[in-house]
Amino acid sequence: MTIRILVTGGAGFIGSHYVRTLLGPAGPADVAVTVLDKLTYAGNPVNLDEVRDHPGFAFVQGDICDAVLVDGLLAEHDQVVHFAAESHVDRSILGAGEFVRTNVLGTQTLLEAALRHGGSKSFVHISTDEVYGSIDFGSWPETDPLRPNSPYAASKAAGDLIALAHHRTHGLDVRVTRCSNNYGHHHFPEKVIPLFITNLLDGRKVPLYGDGGNVRDWLHIDDHVQGIELVRTRGRAGEVYNIGGGTELTNKELTALLLEACGAEWDSSVEYVTDRKGHDRRYSVDCAKIRDELGYEPRKDFATGLAETVTWYRENRAWWEPLRSARHSSAVSPPFERRTGAP
Repeated sequence: MTIRILVTGGAGFIGSHYVRTLLGPAGPADVAVTVLDKLTYAGNPVNLDEVRDHPGFAFVQGDICDAVLVDGLLAEHDQVVHFAAESHVDRSILGAGEFVRTNVLGTQTLLEAALRHGGSKSFVHISTDEVYGSIDFGSWPETDPLRPNSPYAASKAAGDLIALAHHRTHGLDVRVTRCSNNYGHHHFPEKVIPLFITNLLDGRKVPLYGDGGNVRDWLHIDDHVQGIELVRTRGRAGEVYNIGGGTELTNKELTALLLEACGAEWDSSVEYVTDRKGHDRRYSVDCAKIRDELGYEPRKDFATGLAETVTWYRENRAWWEPLRSARHSSAVSPPFERRTGAP
């Protein structure tokens, strides 16, 4: 029997890779996928070109806050994998309204529709390690309290709690994943790795926040998709699963690796810029639960993944140059990160 999966935000960075993987040669044979995406600045229909002719693929342009549209789609699908989110921290600092609307109200709209159509559908909610706040030492297990520090992280934490409340109150099969920083191909060039790569390929400087000492754990999108699939197919209802990559680097260390990969020098290519407001110092997730319960292990070593990512941007200027032009016309200040859950 074919499982019909609704993937929200499936035209973005992580969501589109998830869809390409599901419908690719190594994907499961028993799934059909409908992508629901609003196609905001970070959603790119080109990201889905590889699967557009697949018999199990469908695309709907629309807003997860549109209750009528969402209700009709949930009636036709067995599972939801929910990536759709406003995800850029700097944008959330400039204005939090759209983040609250999409990440909180949009999630609630999807959950209510799932309940109306039987409540038996599994609902995988893709979240972020940023909901935990900042940690100086050690790593967060899933049981740690949420202490988000940016409007983006706060809106994602609210979405997590609403989703989990629908499990506890109504018995909805909700499974939450919280990932570390993602990297890889098709990543919108406002995020740190593609921003730095595209700047360096064009001979421009890269903006390094503060003293460059902020620490992030890096997760390749192949490994993130692997983790999500384990949670979708084998995870337990009502549970949260951290998904990490196992490579912690300061932003300064990451910058040095990108300079080396692009053949650039530090003195001529790095520009220190004023640190972000409320910039979390370190993120680190404990992945023991998903490893022990579901057998997750990251497979892509960082050196290989980073080299592949640089090569992809070097060979795919036609994909990123139009997006870069649009970014430079934006009012957003020089961005640095990130990602998740997000498109």
